[in-house]
Amino acid sequence: MAEQTICATGKRKTSIARVRMQPGTGIITVNKRDIDVFFGRETSKMVVRQPLELTENMGKFDISVNVCGGGASGQAGAIKHGITKALLEADPELRAVLKKAGFITRDSRVKERKKYGRRGARRSFQFSKR
Repeated sequence: MAEQTICATGKRKTSIARVRMQPGTGIITVNKRDIDVFFGRETSKMVVRQPLELTENMGKFDISVNVCGGGASGQAGAIKHGITKALLEADPELRAVLKKAGFITRDSRVKERKKYGRRGARRSFQFSKR
């Protein structure tokens, strides 16, 4: 494995996460705060750790993340995508495992834009016959 810092970018909805990964003891910091302080929900922490647990790299890397945009769930997904890309850069042999779990593919679902003549993306104004 590489001894230098590995950088990767992950995206989800409108969130963008820049991930820096280096060999260490398994500390994950998000925006200069511990992951337990940054994310309140246990599910968000679990989502972030999924690629590490799947590839059995839980205590091997120190991960520093800078994330912006979107909400908590989107940011967790962006970090997961970034960690996956960094793990692939560190060890290309993990690709089959991560691909099967569906972590490599960027989730391209974003909010649909509002259209003119309508109340929302698809919702129409209330119809009245008279």
